[in-house]
Amino acid sequence: MRYFVVSENIKEAENVNTLIFNDDINIIPGQFIMAWVPGVNQIPLSFSSVRNPKSITVKIYGEASAKLANLKPGEKIFYEGPYGNGFNIVKGKKLVIGAGSGIAPLIPLLDSDTTGIISGKSSGDIILSSKFNPRTLKIVTDDGSAGEKGFATEALKKMNIDDFEMIYVCGPEIMLKSVFDYVKNKGVNCQFSLERSMKCGIGICDSCSINGYQVCRDGPVFTLGQLKGMDEFGRTKLSYSGKRIFF
Repeated sequence: MRYFVVSENIKEAENVNTLIFNDDINIIPGQFIMAWVPGVNQIPLSFSSVRNPKSITVKIYGEASAKLANLKPGEKIFYEGPYGNGFNIVKGKKLVIGAGSGIAPLIPLLDSDTTGIISGKSSGDIILSSKFNPRTLKIVTDDGSAGEKGFATEALKKMNIDDFEMIYVCGPEIMLKSVFDYVKNKGVNCQFSLERSMKCGIGICDSCSINGYQVCRDGPVFTLGQLKGMDEFGRTKLSYSGKRIFF
């Protein structure tokens, strides 16, 4: 098992930290690793920077993520990977749409031709906004405590999406589904990074399955066309224990 050595830990929000390190690992934006916390568990993590210094942005939602988020400089991130299919990077104007920590895997896609939408429940969910040109960034929150009050799709509807060569989306599946429903018949190019429960990262456990696809192996990035054939998308998924649950 390989490891990264943390050089810096940056607190992004109450429950979100970015771990900085240098390493020669080759990462396509959107790919992930399975980070192992000895004695606890392994969890999937995507990269918020794929060039040195590289970074992983961790949202705390359990014991393993809490231990990773609180690593100190000099401590190690043990991992296997990288795994999965990353984003297809295009030239020209692009739009990235991220909710909460879902904005992190989209950061490596940013350039001077990028417009962004960051959404969250409240101001505490808005992270990494400083990575964007403020003139081409729209922030929306459910409660209006940061940016405009509303949802990502409401900001999207105010844009001419035909201007963009590609739209990239990452975040909770409910948000992904709302964007999907808006763009699915508009003839645009769009890629979605799905977040589902993963135990192995290599297609063995099937906990991340959706309509015969495995998010860890066939994704996590899917095209608009692929999602059109998934009737489970935005409707049902497996819990970590394997129970079928509905959104």
